[in-house]
Amino acid sequence: MAAKKDYQTVTQVAGPLVFVEGVGNIGYNELVEITLPSGERKKGQVLETSKGRAVIQIFGVTAGLDADKTSVRFLGETMRLKVSEDMLGRVFNGLGEPRDRGPAIIAEDRLDILGAAINPFARSPPRDFIQTGISTIDGMNTLVRGQKLPIFSGSGLPHNDIAVQIARQAKVIGTEEPFAVVFAAVGITHEEAGFFMRDFEKTGALERAVLFLNLADDPSVERIITPRLALTTAEYLAYEKDMQVLVIITDMTNYCEALREIAAARSEVPGRRGYPGYMYTDLSTIYERAGVIKGKKGTVTQFSILSMPGDDITHPIPDLTGYITEGQIVVSRDLHRKGIYPPIDVLPSLSRLMNAGIGKGKTREDHRGVADQLYACYAEGRDLRSLSAVVGEEALTDIDKTYLKIADAFEQRFITQGRYEDRGIEGTLDLGWELLSALPETELKGVKRDYIEKYGRRFRKPEEAKQERE
Repeated sequence: MAAKKDYQTVTQVAGPLVFVEGVGNIGYNELVEITLPSGERKKGQVLETSKGRAVIQIFGVTAGLDADKTSVRFLGETMRLKVSEDMLGRVFNGLGEPRDRGPAIIAEDRLDILGAAINPFARSPPRDFIQTGISTIDGMNTLVRGQKLPIFSGSGLPHNDIAVQIARQAKVIGTEEPFAVVFAAVGITHEEAGFFMRDFEKTGALERAVLFLNLADDPSVERIITPRLALTTAEYLAYEKDMQVLVIITDMTNYCEALREIAAARSEVPGRRGYPGYMYTDLSTIYERAGVIKGKKGTVTQFSILSMPGDDITHPIPDLTGYITEGQIVVSRDLHRKGIYPPIDVLPSLSRLMNAGIGKGKTREDHRGVADQLYACYAEGRDLRSLSAVVGEEALTDIDKTYLKIADAFEQRFITQGRYEDRGIEGTLDLGWELLSALPETELKGVKRDYIEKYGRRFRKPEEAKQERE
């Protein structure tokens, strides 16, 4: 292997960017080692190279960097992550370095963080249920192993609380297969980092988790790297250690803002709202790393959380994300204002793979029918709320008033649950039947009669059940 050459041709330092002239055979995203006059060494990454000139972004501050006395060495490889099963229970920074004061990881392998594209022919359709313990997800928008399902939220909404609750409670029921969570926080504050670490440690969830925390005052290029470190770790645990892995990334909006910042630093022509034109492709290199591979026992499932700027679901970030992923979970500001947690609005939410992961032998045979009937009842109740605000509730029929009550009960009992309340799928479906018991059986057109007999009748008052049978 040829010896690495040191360059002392730094011509300019602009913020975190270093410009080097007279270089040759340099690759995009190549790692760089920079030696300061004091002897201190910093790492960086090539952002752009052309005509013997390289633009490097430093991982860290550039204070003390003297252009005349600083040397640059190009390492001839892209970033790799040292991986091991010992990463479970550990907390790392946005570059994969330990931030929990624990020892360095003894690597079993060093993997390229860009990963390798999964051959579409090698993919198996996702079909196994993952229980998050949250009724609005498990009951109405079910998560399936190997799925990529984003959470669309807004600033000030409790998406971080939802993220840690899912990380704490997620499990594959009915199997002894090992389950792990890889949690990546992108561009978060020190306060949020403390919250995540305290919650994982206090609840014991850290034992089966790997945390990557990139802080708001870290270089923007780290925000591009952190999700890829998490996914590389997940792929190793899934495909080499046969684990079922759930990856949670928050917040993808911070990732996209960093992408826009770096594109501006490279003087690229901006696309929609200043984001680079290739953002769709870039996001797909993250989302498409979830999946089930034929012949592999492990799977990678992905929850990506993004806060929609201005609560605008047509903004480029949620818009492009929706094209790539298999549905969305929508966090509602209106429900949050009512004091409801988790404020997940089931009506605009969708899990496109739900039908593959529910039913007999997976959740319960009545699952689809209960979900459909609850959707219909809640939608009817919401419409009647708007109508009653105009004409008054006294103008409604008795059945209309029943739908109104069901909509209120759905929000207060089905959607609402404690931050540490872990509901099983049986409990979620039984709660659904309990809410539906307020309706006469003639209104239950979304569920089979056999399921009403088997599951629904026990929640009805004996005299009501007798009258309806007669």
